[in-house]
Amino acid sequence: MACIIGAYAYLTLRPGHNPFILHGTNLLGAALLTVSLLVHTNWPSLVLEGFWAAIAIYGLVKALMKRQRRT
Repeated sequence: MACIIGAYAYLTLRPGHNPFILHGTNLLGAALLTVSLLVHTNWPSLVLEGFWAAIAIYGLVKALMKRQRRT
């Protein structure tokens, strides 16, 4: 949970954020919460974390593609 909240605070408080830090932290948070939710099953939250992770992966792929275009 702290990773996701930290990533949101980073996005809100820092102008010109680094997308790799933002999306990587969100992905890590989603992965850690997913492990917890697999032990203590809560299906709605597990589905939410799946979407959260998918959005983070999309953001990382988009940032990687943008970086490759610049080089």
